[in-house]
Amino acid sequence: MIRKRPKPVQRPGWVVWPMLASLVATVVLMTPLRVEGLRLPEPVFPMVLAFAWAVIRPSVIGPFALLATGLFLDLLWGAPLGLWALALLLAYGGAVVSRGLVTGRGALMLSMWYLGLTVIAFTAAYLTTMLRAHVAPDLGSVLWQLLATLALFPLAQRMIAFFEDTEIRSW
Repeated sequence: MIRKRPKPVQRPGWVVWPMLASLVATVVLMTPLRVEGLRLPEPVFPMVLAFAWAVIRPSVIGPFALLATGLFLDLLWGAPLGLWALALLLAYGGAVVSRGLVTGRGALMLSMWYLGLTVIAFTAAYLTTMLRAHVAPDLGSVLWQLLATLALFPLAQRMIAFFEDTEIRSW
């Protein structure tokens, strides 16, 4: 059996472009559009990156890109500076630490892993907001955003599958 050589991908291909796409998707879904009194969901698109980058190939650039993305989300959504950066870095760190246990498993295990890390990140964001503002955020809104973010798992799975057979090179 002849094994195909993996196609090389430069760092912008697996870090910069997905990061920009997640930020553009976030800005687009902030559109103040209401249908029957309901707003568009505002999922945390960079959560897909925090999960997929750790599964694809943990690197030094991932946490810095997530930090910048989280700070952008904080400024965009008016959250305390560092809130989403903390949540995204917690998800990334949890994925890196548990990577050896889950890598190579099926889609169901990956989805459970994504669910767990997303819940941890949202819990950290909720508790940080509650401690800083001395008031509990609306739990219904948080759960709606959590469900919208959990629905993004197929994007993470597709990103992992796309970069699975590539050789990721540095600049």
